[in-house]
Amino acid sequence: MPLSEHEQKVLQELEQALYRQDPAFADRVRSENVYRYAGRYLRWSVLGFVAGLVVMLVFFTTSVLAGFAGVLLMFASLIAFWTNLRRMGRAGWDDLSQSLRAQGIGTALNGTRARLRDRFHKGQ
Repeated sequence: MPLSEHEQKVLQELEQALYRQDPAFADRVRSENVYRYAGRYLRWSVLGFVAGLVVMLVFFTTSVLAGFAGVLLMFASLIAFWTNLRRMGRAGWDDLSQSLRAQGIGTALNGTRARLRDRFHKGQ
């Protein structure tokens, strides 16, 4: 059901007020979507799985408990990966893969590195 003219006008006024008060937040809200959110957590879950694998391989022979913690980290990462993959759905996966093909994997990684570098340098 489409919005009435009055509702559209109120929505536009709210958007304009948001842009005036906090333009950085408004830009982030405009650029953020479910696919990006889930895609970001897919990458973190892959990183968590690799970290769990490394912990398991390094510590399993010396400490079974630490090796088991690595296995638990791998399992939690797989659950997070599966959950976010289902959240994205086929349309989101296609959107993410097209974006990576268009930008190139190096450009996507450089953007992530720059965001992390900015985040950690702000605190110093």
